[in-house]
Amino acid sequence: MAGKRLWILLSASGLLLLDQLSKQWWLQNLQPGQSHRWIPGLLNLRLVWNDGAAFSLFRNGSTWLGWISLLVSIGLLVWIWRSARQWSKWQAAAAALLLAGSLGNGLDRWRYGAVIDGLELVPISFPVFNLADVAINLAVLCLLIEAIRQR
Repeated sequence: MAGKRLWILLSASGLLLLDQLSKQWWLQNLQPGQSHRWIPGLLNLRLVWNDGAAFSLFRNGSTWLGWISLLVSIGLLVWIWRSARQWSKWQAAAAALLLAGSLGNGLDRWRYGAVIDGLELVPISFPVFNLADVAINLAVLCLLIEAIRQR
């Protein structure tokens, strides 16, 4: 059904917009490395440039990571176009989240040569991240839920 594909694409577009707007806000309102308390004891805003992948793996690899993001996004679009009709809600949500996350970080790599991160968990030592990262992690959770559901 075309409705499911449309839902996936609209959801991914909305998430991508939120990701890009949050990053623009961080760029306009924070200095690199500056920390701003947002939710006391839980979440700070801290502008960080990440030229690697998750947890700063593959540092200085933004050019080829940009190509990988582009290829992943194209692959996801083809997968969505061909297969979305028979997907469950969890699979459709995972596809929307993966597409938004891949495009969000990929656009940063193409425009700036690095990914903009701005969310810092305070209670634990964890790398600074962004909404695209959250989307990718939620996509994995959706796929795990679907795998458990099918057992």
